[in-house]
Amino acid sequence: MNRQDRIDLIKSYLKRLGAGEDLKVLRKEFRNNFKDVDPSEILAAEESLIKDGAPIEELQKLCDLHSALFHEEDDDEVKGQEERQKTFENKDEITAELIKEDFHPLNTFERENQALKKLIAQAKDAFENGKDFYPIFAEMKDLSIHYAKKGDLLYPLLEAGYDIVGPSNVMWTVDGEIRSDIKRLLRNKDQANDNIEDFKDLLNRIEEMIFKEEKILFPNCAVNFTEDQWIGIYKDMKDYDPAFGVEGTWAKGEEAIDDTKLDFAGEEVHLSGGSLKINELNALLNTIPAEITFVDKDNINKYFNDGEKLMKRPKMALGRNVMTCHPPKVQVMVNSIIEDFRNGLRNNVPVWMEKAGKTLYINYIAVRDEEGQYVGTLELVQDMTFAKDHFKNC
Repeated sequence: MNRQDRIDLIKSYLKRLGAGEDLKVLRKEFRNNFKDVDPSEILAAEESLIKDGAPIEELQKLCDLHSALFHEEDDDEVKGQEERQKTFENKDEITAELIKEDFHPLNTFERENQALKKLIAQAKDAFENGKDFYPIFAEMKDLSIHYAKKGDLLYPLLEAGYDIVGPSNVMWTVDGEIRSDIKRLLRNKDQANDNIEDFKDLLNRIEEMIFKEEKILFPNCAVNFTEDQWIGIYKDMKDYDPAFGVEGTWAKGEEAIDDTKLDFAGEEVHLSGGSLKINELNALLNTIPAEITFVDKDNINKYFNDGEKLMKRPKMALGRNVMTCHPPKVQVMVNSIIEDFRNGLRNNVPVWMEKAGKTLYINYIAVRDEEGQYVGTLELVQDMTFAKDHFKNC
């Protein structure tokens, strides 16, 4: 059986799972046909379904189900973990080599997963022995940071750089659902026992996502990303809080020369309102109390100002299509706003939101030239907590 035949067969299993066929029957049939399977073949099968026009909702269901093909038929967790370790044991040499490098991005992701696995084991023990499981899930909140880094740094590069759209179209959406579920379930400690089945379901989804990362996502990143790209990812990861206490320095990333220093600092830019040296213009933009993003008329990320950001803007995203920086559900909204700007239907879209205990005002503004032609979109993110506090105290 050649690679394409294998992919087509995997695709048929995924379709049948999505159609509701019995998992036990399909698992047995799957094992009769495959002793092992390359992670890229699973991803290729999912991508083929995407290109065939399968709805995102259906793909989400398949994403939850497909890794179950590799689990044991009973509920023996230890046995299941051993089987998963054996799966593809000769297929992930490149990934394993990168993970060996202390605090290489993949090493950091793997350390975070190991910390999460310990919490999962504790939660299972709490369920089995009737212990208080709520504090354990409270410690899992850092998975939001882990997922944010995947969503900002891994999925978009796979899609934009290598046309691998499976993770961004499927896993990214599931990440968002898991983050929402854990926030919802932790909202009321007193009702935790009433929602125990939801907590158990959430735990299964978290564990499945670890499996998908380690067996599908990370190997695809390892095989495709260049060392320069890993260095860029490493530098961008510094903007995120540590997840599960995992932090450290990657020697190769620290040794890399920083080539982002300002060019032509003495040159002047002549504007309609005066002239500024490039270093003056750069300093001015970085001093404005707002997070600034400019996306050009072709939807390409062209500029982010420097400084700490509540809405992360990785430098690796510069030069990429803005759509690849957002999960599928958000892409629809972003595209709608930009198209309205492009067609002159709207000039700005204001959004108020609460994030990390702060009140944010986000304004999307159409940028037009002297003739009124659309040249791009400006996004301004402002922390308005000071104004809220001021008027609250008046």
